[in-house]
Amino acid sequence: MMRSEGLRRLCPAVLRILAVAAAYYAGGRIGLLQQVVVEGAVVTPLWPPTGIALGCLLWLGLGVWPGIALGAVLVIHSISPIDYVGLAIVAGNTLAPVCAFLMLRQVGFRIALERFRDGVALVFLGGFAPMLISATVGAWLLELTDSLPEGGFWTVWWTWWAGDAMGVLVITPLLLVLRKAHLPLETYRWAEASALAVSAVAVTLLATRSGLALLFLVFPLLIWAALRFQLAGSAPVMLLVSVLANAAAIGQIGPFADHTLVEGMANLQALNGSAALTSLLLSALVTEQNTIRLRIEQACQELAEVVEQLASGRSTTRWPALDEDAPGPVGEAEPRAPRAVDDA
Repeated sequence: MMRSEGLRRLCPAVLRILAVAAAYYAGGRIGLLQQVVVEGAVVTPLWPPTGIALGCLLWLGLGVWPGIALGAVLVIHSISPIDYVGLAIVAGNTLAPVCAFLMLRQVGFRIALERFRDGVALVFLGGFAPMLISATVGAWLLELTDSLPEGGFWTVWWTWWAGDAMGVLVITPLLLVLRKAHLPLETYRWAEASALAVSAVAVTLLATRSGLALLFLVFPLLIWAALRFQLAGSAPVMLLVSVLANAAAIGQIGPFADHTLVEGMANLQALNGSAALTSLLLSALVTEQNTIRLRIEQACQELAEVVEQLASGRSTTRWPALDEDAPGPVGEAEPRAPRAVDDA
């Protein structure tokens, strides 16, 4: 009986680990479609597996970390045979999201992203700080094995770090918002969402394909999405902006045409970072303000109901009828008939 109970608990855990590994591997294969070779190292401007790994940890808990390691092994094996360098990179790619999860849990992070502090925590404790681990381990191992040219360490390092951090800032919010995503019920919301989607595609294509340096046009779209739809709108728009901008930078077209690959990667990461910060932090701030407003309205409504109950209770209270011969209220003199004056 105890053995069957243990197997019953073990099977869902194993399935979760395998599902995480499959998701990590799928994200890695998609990320490799936009790979570039910088100083002899294969890197990607946006590495989705880091965002998938952190999202799975926030969803399912720390127990799914073997799935991250297994997925990283499969991704690296699809590029080259696994050796001690590959295993060390797997360790770094696993340790980075695990550290991000632990730091976020330490500060009381809420996966609903309904507070501004949650957005700030995801940016700095989920993306920027822990991804230093994977970038440092990977670049240092390549340098140690003489796989990089002279002076190429820092270029590979910051490109690796930016790709991992952007994976968290772009993919993780999208995964978190899918947990509670629902279709709008009002007709006007459908119309506005459709207008936002069409505008996002058209404007982003123009900004990333035109040679007029119009990349700043994506920010009004991100602000519109964050103000009106919060994270449910800004996260998909941010993903669209990042994918199209990555394709333009890798192909060196549009605003990236007159730059070298390294310069294009620097401009691309500046765009991705600024856009991710704008969409994520503004969405969290608007969500927090809306939550506060709803709580205030609810408190006012409850107070109004209490006042109404008190008022109705007082109006329906029936006072006892006063007897004419009964003494008046305390402190009031009862009127008396005038006393006759005796003339005698």
